[in-house]
Amino acid sequence: MSKPKNPRRVAENEALAIGNNLRSSTRKLNLVAEQIRGKAVSTALAELAFSKKHIARDVKKVLESAIANAENNHQLDVDSLVVAQATVGRSLAMRRFHARARGRAAGIVKEFSNITVVVRERAEAVEE
Repeated sequence: MSKPKNPRRVAENEALAIGNNLRSSTRKLNLVAEQIRGKAVSTALAELAFSKKHIARDVKKVLESAIANAENNHQLDVDSLVVAQATVGRSLAMRRFHARARGRAAGIVKEFSNITVVVRERAEAVEE
């Protein structure tokens, strides 16, 4: 007797990928995530490739992973994929200190973030 299979977190026409511990604050990562929400996958990849934000490279890797999951694990059509969700959350925070005058210290918080990208197959492509 084995454990029951975990239910899927997303629908049958969706695939997801998660990027953990990305070295950026959630506010900065969310600016990049806003650029790709609701767009076609090809458009989103082009926007991330030419973005000036440093974290856009990591978001592009996560999006490419979601596309690969959709193609290989769920047999979805890559040409009809859309970024359904791009969710950003907090991860750990490294706490450091910076020496200041008169023996004082000032705190430095180096934040990390998580991102979850869900791609969905367009409805009209499913009907055909």
